[in-house]
Amino acid sequence: MSKPLPGTSPRPWTELESLLLQDCRVFTVSRTLSRSPTTGLPHPFYRIDAADWVNILALTDRDELVMVRQYRHDERGVTLEIPGGIVDPGESAPVAAARELLEETGYQAHDVARLGVVNPNPALFGNRTETYVARGVRKVAEIRNGHTEETVVQLVPRAELRAHAREGRISSALVIAALYWFELHAAEL
Repeated sequence: MSKPLPGTSPRPWTELESLLLQDCRVFTVSRTLSRSPTTGLPHPFYRIDAADWVNILALTDRDELVMVRQYRHDERGVTLEIPGGIVDPGESAPVAAARELLEETGYQAHDVARLGVVNPNPALFGNRTETYVARGVRKVAEIRNGHTEETVVQLVPRAELRAHAREGRISSALVIAALYWFELHAAEL
């Protein structure tokens, strides 16, 4: 395994102050003033804080991934993604993953297994996104979207996932990261 060269580890900055700039309901924006360990000079950094997120790769008995199509305002178009969302206060991540699957698709997961965790963008975000997998999911209910979302289920054969990613039909970095976790654990699945 590769290791950093001796004496080449970056030094942490010293936080001097932090100020909440905006509360946007699903995230907050803060400015932190930190001192450089190299120059001793202060510099402002901006951070977006949100609750942790989860996403779930749900496979049917026919080896199809349960995905959702939905309109995304910042992309100004319909995306193809896996179900996911915010972990509610007091809720565990695996419970949140199963809940999001049921709400967005009507499919139920009996058992979920954690595949991995990423930070969406360590330069800006303070939260984490955990990826889970569920096998043998079944449709048991209708979709229960909130007032700001509309999802449509698309079952994608597992064998087509790479083509969907390669050809740009999947554009979310968090979904691509989840698919990579899925591939890393493929032998176990």
